[in-house]
Amino acid sequence: MSGRGAPWLAAVVMLALPTQALAQTGDSVRSNDRILVVPFENVTRDGTILWLGEAAAVLLTDDLNALGVPAISREERREAFEELQVPLEAALTDATIIRIGQIVGAARVVIGTVDFDGESLVVRARDIALEAGKIQATVSSRGPVSDLFGTFDRLARDLCPSCAQSGDARPFDHPAGGAFENYIKGLLANDPATAIAYLNAALQAEPTFDRARLALWEVYDRQGDHVQALAAVRQIPPESSSARRGQFLAGLSQLNLQNYDDAYATFTAFAAREPSAPVLNNLGVVLLRRGGASQAVGATSFFERAAATDPSAGYFFNLGYAYWAERDTRAAIRWLREAVRRDVADGDAHFVLGAALLQAGNVTEANREKELARRLSSKYAEWEKRPAAEPVPKGLERVKTDLDVPRAARVEEALAGAGQRNQEDLARFYLDRARRLYQQEQDRDALADLNRALFLSPYQAEAHLLVGQIHLRGGQVRDAIDAFKISLWSGETAAAHAALAVAYLTARDNDLARSEAERALALDPLLADAKQVLDRIPRD
Repeated sequence: MSGRGAPWLAAVVMLALPTQALAQTGDSVRSNDRILVVPFENVTRDGTILWLGEAAAVLLTDDLNALGVPAISREERREAFEELQVPLEAALTDATIIRIGQIVGAARVVIGTVDFDGESLVVRARDIALEAGKIQATVSSRGPVSDLFGTFDRLARDLCPSCAQSGDARPFDHPAGGAFENYIKGLLANDPATAIAYLNAALQAEPTFDRARLALWEVYDRQGDHVQALAAVRQIPPESSSARRGQFLAGLSQLNLQNYDDAYATFTAFAAREPSAPVLNNLGVVLLRRGGASQAVGATSFFERAAATDPSAGYFFNLGYAYWAERDTRAAIRWLREAVRRDVADGDAHFVLGAALLQAGNVTEANREKELARRLSSKYAEWEKRPAAEPVPKGLERVKTDLDVPRAARVEEALAGAGQRNQEDLARFYLDRARRLYQQEQDRDALADLNRALFLSPYQAEAHLLVGQIHLRGGQVRDAIDAFKISLWSGETAAAHAALAVAYLTARDNDLARSEAERALALDPLLADAKQVLDRIPRD
């Protein structure tokens, strides 16, 4: 691991000596905690066993889930890596591990190493509580490579001894060792042709290994080869444990191939068994893409059901966008406002909301929404050039590509019972508490309070400034830049310009960093942060 020196790591180091005592307390993995297992570090740096780092994360996740522990899937982990722009095989800093854990909603993270001692594979793991930064247990397991699955099964049981003794444990059905190795190598391969070759080799060794077919779908889908992607998951039999996800992915391929009748039938059959928000959402997308006013009416019904099941920004955007297509401007405004309340950095939602407000005659507010959209991305300036008869592009509806990504944090639930209090007073309360938590470097709790404050009062400049500072401290530079832009749009301050200058400098955009620092100094000539940015920019 790299990136040492963070306060969180200091706590880990201080607690490293008594780990065996901690492991014996019985306070290992509680069944109500979501656990993130990150790829293990390859101590020997031996390229021939590079695949074992990812294999460790996959196997331990499988085995913990088999024990009844809610371990986070590889799909969720991959999305978090993509959001942070971190390669799956990268050596992770402690700060990155913490941030990935926060993104996927983990309470605990398991990190570890793989090494060889003669002919034996040795794996070591540490279970760490993210909130407290405390090691809950340190365990190890060893065995020959031929007993790879047994080695990790023992490791999982040592991490959760109470689970292993409860009688609820069920064995995980692993494929033959050669098939599994090729599967992992296929997951890690950067070249699509190489990935496909490994995954097909896995299926040749174990024809019933349907997880390899799911992985093939992903490779073909990324290449835009939706015919081959569909063919891969069509081979998964109904009795397979991968059949549920395979059917969902088949619907996505049919949607991408514009086989709307087939996609509608696939998602309808799925919804009859499991009317989850992603499936309902995608049924709405199918109808919108079919086109026509009657299809838009049907789409709004599905989006409403999706949003009722999971009130997150994407579903509200689709609902507002469908009402726009239906030419119900009033309803479009209502739901698009809900979308931007939950995700203030959603430029598309701001732009479409601006178009709807303009159509409703609310010119001032419409211009404000479109101005914020333009600050978030330059593409909206091009959208402004569209003909007045069709000011909003088609095809903005959002497809859900995963069944099991956790629901968005429901801020409104956190505010239950607070309706009788003045919203602005309550928003200030959350902002004040977030400020204190940020100063104490309790960023996760601070961000939760800031989300509550912004739900009550979406355009608080200071709250967005603080969100940006948390993102910047956590290494999420792109998110930090968006938050600083929204802060400036909500209320221009020298501090926000200086913070944006720091973010641009971190992103190595010296010209924009200089511009923001100079603007900050124009507002406050004594601002030290802005001066430091200018001092750090190389002179021409």
